[in-house]
Amino acid sequence: MLIDIALDAVGSDKAPEPEIRGAILACKSLPVRVHLVGPEAELRDLLDEHLENEDLPIVIHHASERIGMEEKAVQAVRTKKDSSIRVGLKLVREGKAAGFVTAGNTGAAMATAKMVLGALPGVDRPALATPMPSSTGNPCVLLDVGANVDCKPHNLAQFAVMGEMYARSVLKIHKPRVGLLSIGEEETKGNDLTREAFPLLKALPIHFIGNVEGRDIFSGQADVIVCDGFVGNVALKTSEGVGRFVRDVLRESLKRTVTAQVGALLSRRAFNEFRHRLDYREYGGAPLLGVHGVCIIGHGSSNDRAIYNGIRVAYEFAVAGTNQRIEAEFASRPERDGVGASASAKLDSPADPASKLPANPDATVQ
Repeated sequence: MLIDIALDAVGSDKAPEPEIRGAILACKSLPVRVHLVGPEAELRDLLDEHLENEDLPIVIHHASERIGMEEKAVQAVRTKKDSSIRVGLKLVREGKAAGFVTAGNTGAAMATAKMVLGALPGVDRPALATPMPSSTGNPCVLLDVGANVDCKPHNLAQFAVMGEMYARSVLKIHKPRVGLLSIGEEETKGNDLTREAFPLLKALPIHFIGNVEGRDIFSGQADVIVCDGFVGNVALKTSEGVGRFVRDVLRESLKRTVTAQVGALLSRRAFNEFRHRLDYREYGGAPLLGVHGVCIIGHGSSNDRAIYNGIRVAYEFAVAGTNQRIEAEFASRPERDGVGASASAKLDSPADPASKLPANPDATVQ
């Protein structure tokens, strides 16, 4: 049985070439049917060129508008009713696709997802979660990485529940260790946000290990690390920059002398593995946790491999039923936890139109 995944075909910096190639890779390797969303004539010509009469489960849904990376999310979402992001998310809402993948404008994707799909009962604010490499070989889930720049303590508690569920359902970690990102391990360390969030996370029925520091993102000490979107996005971008720096310095060092070049040849396999573990394209994008449907947001610079992995993540997310599990988890929370459905309903009234948008819809993880 094929799982239907909608793909924003005009989202990335070099669209639609990476999206077309990524969709073909996915359909050859995974039990998926990819729904390309974008200008039909343009996509049809390019798809026919790449398929060369090969029969793959790829269909096209016309969308006459696209949202550029430089556009303000709120304005674009409100004015572009036929954007590829909105059309793709409607396929998820209508049950025609099990998930949506985009490498387009992150703020627009988040804002549209909250409006079109709606937040899960019990979720005040959706969060972007991304797996980070660690020294143990197992990824560490970091959230939020950009959806909510300003957070309240109960938001971090909600992120902890969603991140823990993601680690169990998708990453198959039996008992995820959840840490709170701070500037020291002691409970009293940090700012007002982390100090007030600490007892909330401690009271949750999760394996909370207390405060962790920035270096622990890569140490393997925690499986899930929780923070606000400002800190998370800075950590994510810094990590990507350090990874590129180390890779480039190592490559340059291995070219300097004949001895180094011989060593490089002998260690090529290890070097390639090192690059693979630091390559964001292998992780496929960040799931937007807390909305009523699967939404994966990737880098604007995604190539075909990154698009393929985004589709793979959406497929795994849908098959695992992670959204349904998160919803059930929140529905079962007593109000006293501050993260249950009844508590969240008081914080995010459906009568308030502003509640349909994330706290910072122009934030970006590109």
